[in-house]
Amino acid sequence: MFFKPNILHFWSTYNRGRFFKDIFAGITVGIVALPLSIAFAIASGLKPEQGIFTAIIAGGLIALLGGSRMQIGGPAGAFIIIVYGIVDRYGVANLMLTTCMSGMILFLMGLLRLGTLIRYIPVAVIIGFTNGIALLIALSQIKEFVGLRIEKVPAEFFELIASLYAHRETMNVTAFGVAIGTLVFLIGWKKIQGKRAFFQLVPGAVLAMLGATLVSSLFDFELATIGSRFGGIPGEFPAFRLLTFELTNIPQLIGPAITLAFLGAIESLLCARVADRLVHGHHDSNQELLGQGIANFVVPFFGGMPATGTIARTVTNIQSGGNSPIAGLVHCLTLVVIILFAAPLAQHIPLASLAAILMFIAWHMGEWSKLFYLGKFRWPYRATLLSVFFLTVLVDLTIAIQVGLLCAFVTLIYRVASLSKAHAVKVSQYSQLQGQSGIVDAYRISGAVFFGTTYLLNDIERHLPSKYLVLDFHNVLYTDTSGMDALQELSSACDEAQVRLILCGLNAQVFDLIERLDFIKPGLQNQICTTLEEGINEALKNSSNTQKPLEESSS
Repeated sequence: MFFKPNILHFWSTYNRGRFFKDIFAGITVGIVALPLSIAFAIASGLKPEQGIFTAIIAGGLIALLGGSRMQIGGPAGAFIIIVYGIVDRYGVANLMLTTCMSGMILFLMGLLRLGTLIRYIPVAVIIGFTNGIALLIALSQIKEFVGLRIEKVPAEFFELIASLYAHRETMNVTAFGVAIGTLVFLIGWKKIQGKRAFFQLVPGAVLAMLGATLVSSLFDFELATIGSRFGGIPGEFPAFRLLTFELTNIPQLIGPAITLAFLGAIESLLCARVADRLVHGHHDSNQELLGQGIANFVVPFFGGMPATGTIARTVTNIQSGGNSPIAGLVHCLTLVVIILFAAPLAQHIPLASLAAILMFIAWHMGEWSKLFYLGKFRWPYRATLLSVFFLTVLVDLTIAIQVGLLCAFVTLIYRVASLSKAHAVKVSQYSQLQGQSGIVDAYRISGAVFFGTTYLLNDIERHLPSKYLVLDFHNVLYTDTSGMDALQELSSACDEAQVRLILCGLNAQVFDLIERLDFIKPGLQNQICTTLEEGINEALKNSSNTQKPLEESSS
């Protein structure tokens, strides 16, 4: 059965004790998710309730249909820059369509069992764009952090910097003070949590938001709040509505949809791997992609934004005692209760406080230590990481990932090619028979015979012996059609020179490719032997039948 969510797996061992732990963990994560969902939505250029609706609907679907029992889904900081760019360029309606398209791509990836391929993305690419996104998130929050009066913050880096500099004189000292106070509290609370286990259960972001909201409501400060900017949060569940879009916009949205799907797959599966390490469990990566795909396809019909697995909330869930997808469902119900009964209170939340929370998240989101220790790594790793980082910040995340993967692929090809060799073998070491130099030559091929190493066979072709050529493929791990094409050219050259080609030690992959390409045909002088020794003896034996005993051959 290809579709089997994790929620179906644990009922045989589920009990009352685990249920109450899930209830407590779900309530805790729901409270933590509230300020984050609001902050992510606002930073993405959307209304605050759209982040909450996403956490409720997408988070519930991911818990119900995903492949990880600990995953908590919802809006994520990694999506902020991409979503903001889509909204800025194409509008909110096209963002909904793009999110649906990304959901279909994610579902297709899971259907094709591509979940395991995500692990092959180089760590340099992941660190580069994670750090780049973290920096962009921090830069995008400077406006609210210092209370600048900018009607619309540009999405592009240089325009953003220019806009912030041009409006520097509109700074609101009160907003800056609230933001600094929130940030100082978050840093101090983080240190306290590291010393006292009890405080780890109390989310610092919630306390910081509540404190800033209390200050905003008690004192008549000139502060931008959710109420003044967005009119508050509606205290009702979102209604289903069909999407409005034009078919002519679909082609230009394919690129952003692929980016959202690619980033969502990476984020969710990395989060699932983190959860596995913490609970010594195992997730189904393909089922996780199926669940993520359905969630992202459905959530736009309720006005939501792209969603994925979130590391901060997942870790909070585990630390709070969560042990099944039930905790993820309780987290959604907690948010429902909050918007139904406490939505009016949200209008006093200062945007400066949310900006400080996002900056704090951005700092912990990035792996900054990896940038300081780049000198310890080789230049291909440094080039890949730095190119992805700077392209993410200065140009575009899609281009950054493409260039990063290209750099990684070129590095891989170079490394594999440099490790592939063709060594000449002394024939006398493998046989008691004697031969003359240049009559029977043998080579041991190692590594991979692919498009990057065809020169190895081309070099052998330029120095053919007079009678027999023995090639040992025992240490060849892989060959492709380009490598096989080069082998066929070598075979043709041997036929023209009346040299018999003997292949030895073929593994299953190489032998299968040889058969599929009809390399072995009646009338050709090719022969396959099991070992190099067998091939050399066969060549020397046939050579001795046509001439007098030969001297030792070496090459």
